Amino acid sequence: MEQIGLDRLTGLIAFARAASLGSYTAAARSLGLTPSAVSKSVQRLEGRLGLSLFTRTTRSLTLTPEGRDLHERALRLLREAEAIEQAAVAARSEPAGTLKVTAPLPVGLHLLAPALPRFRARHPRLTIDLRLGDRMTDLIEEGIDVAIRVGDLSDSRLISRRLAPHRVCAFAAPAYLERRGVPRHPDDLVHHDCVNFRFQSTGQALRWPFRVGGRTIELTPDAGIVTDFSDAVAAVLVAGGGIGISPTYIAAPHVAQGVLVPVLKNFSVERSAFTALWPESRRGSPNVKAFLAFLDEIFASPAPWDRVIGDGMPASPAG
Repeated sequence: MEQIGLDRLTGLIAFARAASLGSYTAAARSLGLTPSAVSKSVQRLEGRLGLSLFTRTTRSLTLTPEGRDLHERALRLLREAEAIEQAAVAARSEPAGTLKVTAPLPVGLHLLAPALPRFRARHPRLTIDLRLGDRMTDLIEEGIDVAIRVGDLSDSRLISRRLAPHRVCAFAAPAYLERRGVPRHPDDLVHHDCVNFRFQSTGQALRWPFRVGGRTIELTPDAGIVTDFSDAVAAVLVAGGGIGISPTYIAAPHVAQGVLVPVLKNFSVERSAFTALWPESRRGSPNVKAFLAFLDEIFASPAPWDRVIGDGMPASPAG
């Protein structure tokens, strides 16, 4: 039997990733290559097979019938290779090699990145590949070991663990409140300058949640400034731009410095939760086990950032 060459395997990997993600650019980002390298690798594979695997347009890749069949076979091959690698990893007792972690940009920036040097000091043979962004990565397709996401998410192919509450509260700069007054009820926001967040994925403005009279209400105030990055909301608030909603983990450093204070704290809510997810194939990995144990330290209860905001966050329902 003719042995399969390294170039053929490279072509299959490039093809499978491009097919799963729908573009050479996304596949290249995932594999750490250039889009040109991925494209050429797939073209060589097509040339060897004598098949057209994609219908190409300027914006997307669509699998041909032959491509769909090969994609399913390639994924089976790659899953088997992944299982072999994970079996070898599980046989080790000490974390080593590369740990791939993905998280939303603000979570990675504020919570994970500052803690990673401490983690590596404990496990110097481990290299951390931290990938940040709002794209919903397919952990299995892209070989991710652990994902941190905001929300109670479920995927039958993944194991999940709730890490900590994800809490939000209204904040403002002391100078702004001194100038404009402190709102005592969410209804008072109509008399204030508001700064709002817009979701990049949907383009929708954030509906501000408040706990009023035993139930959660949501409102979208008129905002003079709207931005699609959580840290930008905080920066505007620090500069005295008005009142805005922020996750407590983002606002906490500013509160500690005295440049932001919580507003309407008695009406604040627990928005969702931080969740860790990892593939079933990583269950026995010493790398993943070590990182999950470390996450329990980062997301301690009560969370350090919520302690900064103040005890009783969120407070009992107010009316």
